[in-house]
Amino acid sequence: MRRVQYQRSGGPEVLEVVSAEVPTPGPGELLVRVDAVGVTLPVVRKVREPREPIALGGEVAGEVVAVGEGVTSCMPGYRVTGLVFGHGYADYALLSAAMASPIPDGASAVDAVGLVRSGLVALGALDAANPRPDESALITAAASGVGHLALQLARVRGAARVVAAVSDLAKADFLRGLGADEVVAYDEESWGEPVDYVLDAVGGDLLTPAIAALAPGGRLVAYSSGGGTIQAYDLLVGAKSVVGFQMARIARNSPDLYEHWRQELWQYFASGLLRPVVHAEFALEDAAEAHAVIENRSNLGKVILIP
Repeated sequence: MRRVQYQRSGGPEVLEVVSAEVPTPGPGELLVRVDAVGVTLPVVRKVREPREPIALGGEVAGEVVAVGEGVTSCMPGYRVTGLVFGHGYADYALLSAAMASPIPDGASAVDAVGLVRSGLVALGALDAANPRPDESALITAAASGVGHLALQLARVRGAARVVAAVSDLAKADFLRGLGADEVVAYDEESWGEPVDYVLDAVGGDLLTPAIAALAPGGRLVAYSSGGGTIQAYDLLVGAKSVVGFQMARIARNSPDLYEHWRQELWQYFASGLLRPVVHAEFALEDAAEAHAVIENRSNLGKVILIP
């Protein structure tokens, strides 16, 4: 089979396709023939980190072709999606049965990759903000795979006003088409009227204007791997708060909530309330191009690899 990996840290150019043995599922694992892979910013960032190379994992969707010992929830022939912690940029991948979500009839593997993992993060971050009816929301990285779903979910959950924040205002029409009332650029002096909560996927230097965008008593949910520092005074002066959200913690400690969110996402999808948008599909051999799109922040929606 084919697999994308890298031997040294760097940009998209370090990715290479190699031949590898088809893995054998161990206890509690599924062997999935991969039909679609979601490319995410955290994985793209890890390739650049000055560290030993890691397996390129992430969201996959496909058909179960074999199961390991003890697996009773999935059988060969089932279509599933889930998060792979080992090699996911490949023709075949090992997926923990506990992390597998069935793909309903009428949905494709591309739909599943565009919706489930990114949607879980978006929905979890939104719940962490504890939104109340008719509040206002601001979403950073609003055109990203997670951000464009968070924007729609905020509206579905009753936000009266949704502001999309992006690096390039050329994305404005796309975001307004998904329900944004306003679109602002990161480098604008003001992001407009204050909002009740911010869902931030960028971090770093953007945290300061994101906190400034909050109304008194506002909440910021940070779910980014971008780091950053917040001044305590900026919180105290407006009685603002910040909470960190991590999906892995929910998956490990709250499986019932994790499953509830998955079912909620598919219900929104089936009813037409939530529309995952695919920016582009790339062949496995073109993984470097897919990473470049994410690095350049030029995507409108999800970037997907098709093995």
